[in-house]
Order: sequence, then structure tokens, then C-alpha cells
Amino acid sequence: MKNWSLAPLAGLGSAALLGGALYFQFVVGLAPCDLCIEQRWPHLAAVIIGLLVLFFPNRWLMALGALAAATSGALGVYHTGVERGWWEGPTACSGTADISSLSPSDALDAIMAAPVVRCTDVAWELLGLSMASWNAILSFALAALWIVAMRRAR
Repeated sequence: MKNWSLAPLAGLGSAALLGGALYFQFVVGLAPCDLCIEQRWPHLAAVIIGLLVLFFPNRWLMALGALAAATSGALGVYHTGVERGWWEGPTACSGTADISSLSPSDALDAIMAAPVVRCTDVAWELLGLSMASWNAILSFALAALWIVAMRRAR
């Protein structure tokens, strides 16, 4: 195994997490909230970086892969806190927007523009942890894998 070969493996891990999210969305039928979707973008970046490392094994690319995975993990921690009521989430998907000062037509527009899935609702759990929690745990593990790959590539 080459010193940098763990990096594409970490990218593959992000691809697996993305695949799992898409499976739950399109096969199981669990619609994602806004925060769920935000957690996917860093994984997509990590997949692309993992592919780039195959052709250009570079420590800086591996550092970017670690940053992407850690970013998704941090978003997962934030989303978990929103789900558990530890802190408020974005008003757009947490149902905490104050529409009392709006005109009736503006209030109706705000209600109609609100996402169908609230960020505070847990759609699925395993061992008492939501998908956001599992994403955080697995994303930080992938970030660690990126860092190990980066250190071995010296």
C-alpha cells in the first residue's frame, strides 16, 4: 500500500456517506432538511479531492480532504444540537421565525416558502443517535483518516 493510498479511501468513505444519505432520501423516502443537505456538500468536496489525490498525491490536497470531512462533522454536531434543543437552529427550518409583525399575505408567503422538513425533527435513529449524529461521528473518523494519510505522505 502506498503512503498516500488512505486518502482515496477516505474519499470513498465520504462517497459511502453520500450514498447512504441519498438511499434514505430516494429509497426509504426520508426527505432531508436544509441542515441535512448542507452536510452533504463537504462530503462531495471530499470525494472530488479523493479522486484528485489518485492522480496528484499531494499533502495539501489531503489537508483539504480532512478539512472537508471535519466541516461535515461540525455541521453534524450543530444539527444534532438543533435536534436535541441544545441551541436554536436556522429560523428557516426550525420553525422559530416570528411572523407576527407581517401582513397576512407576507405571512402566508413566509409559510409557503418554509421547508417541509424541519431541522428540529429526527427522521431516523440508530442506538439513540440521529443521522446527523452518525454523520458527525463518521465524518470526524474520515477526517482522522485523511490526516493519517497526510502524515504518511511526508
